[in-house]
Amino acid sequence: MIDLMIFFNSIEEELYQSCKEDITCLFNQIKIHAHQFPNWQEADIAIIGLIEERGTQKNIGVSQAADAFRKHFYKLRKSKVPYKVVDLGNLRPAPSLQETYQRIKVVCELLLAENTIPVLVGSSNDMMIGQFWAYQGLEQPICIANIDCTVDVDELESEENKKHLLQILTHQPNYLFNFSQVGHQGYLCSASFLDIFEKMYFDVYGIGKIRENILNVEPVIRDADMVAIDISVVRKADAGASIYAQPFGLTSDELAQLCWYAGISPKVSSIGFYEYNPQLDTHGHNAQVLAVLVWYFIEGFYHRRKKTSFQSTDFQKFIVPLSESLHAPTLVFYKQLSTNYWWLEVPYNTIQAEPVIIACSYQDYLSAVEGGIIPDRWISTQAKLP
Repeated sequence: MIDLMIFFNSIEEELYQSCKEDITCLFNQIKIHAHQFPNWQEADIAIIGLIEERGTQKNIGVSQAADAFRKHFYKLRKSKVPYKVVDLGNLRPAPSLQETYQRIKVVCELLLAENTIPVLVGSSNDMMIGQFWAYQGLEQPICIANIDCTVDVDELESEENKKHLLQILTHQPNYLFNFSQVGHQGYLCSASFLDIFEKMYFDVYGIGKIRENILNVEPVIRDADMVAIDISVVRKADAGASIYAQPFGLTSDELAQLCWYAGISPKVSSIGFYEYNPQLDTHGHNAQVLAVLVWYFIEGFYHRRKKTSFQSTDFQKFIVPLSESLHAPTLVFYKQLSTNYWWLEVPYNTIQAEPVIIACSYQDYLSAVEGGIIPDRWISTQAKLP
């Protein structure tokens, strides 16, 4: 097995010096790469600092994000739940940008194989290419939730962090089952690209849809294998330390809620926080926001409930016939009693295969019962099934 230590720089003492004497600080509840490399194989979560910034030309400074984040993250407190969290330090950039993606892939692949969740902090959001590549060896379809104020698919852009989604969406072999674009602002995005996403039966949840009811986006996060967050999805007043920050956007509270959803999801196995630029963070306010977002993900993880069989007593089954027509589908919902989460059965187009069960909302169930409405995610999922 590859020795992960060869890829990482240790963490400078100045980042945790002020926390050493306070036993209540997170610093004293986790294992960090200071004098020796932590045992990541026994950890639940591994924090990885990214210091690569060749993927951006405008947001120079993102290479300093991980260390600026640590100064505030180490000072936070945890709940009563015991942590098994390690901080591996900063991943050294490779000779080329594409090789850095490959290095992220190798590291995350090893962590995933040991059921350790990589939490990537820093750099530009094209680093999610490496995060995505890590799943190739699993030889199973995966789902991505991309939380960003824009849709980064413009091949005419010179910056890699403005066109990196093209590498993911066109990757061969194709192991991407679903892609969810979350939190974008319509006036920043090409309508044609969003139309293409919908024609590909991807989930598109703009900021307006989230504002209607944030619970409606929870199933999308719950169904994701990997989550990628561009910090510029947060409005500038809450987190303005990115050259791409906008006056409108999610509040820091709303993004913290999405991070909690990601943490508590039994499926999410990696998450990345990108595009934070400490050079634009005069008073460290944005670093505090980023630290709390990671905290919410970790706390959510330690409140996860194991996903048991849908035939177990933890689930209640609801059968909803939409009409008396022979051609109208009968929807099958499941409610998990221990979490109040809802799930929806989607049959394959071939009779022999077992149905897929996806996350859904209580509102999906109500709309089916009261209005005979088939949930959009049922339609898009079946359209992608053979």
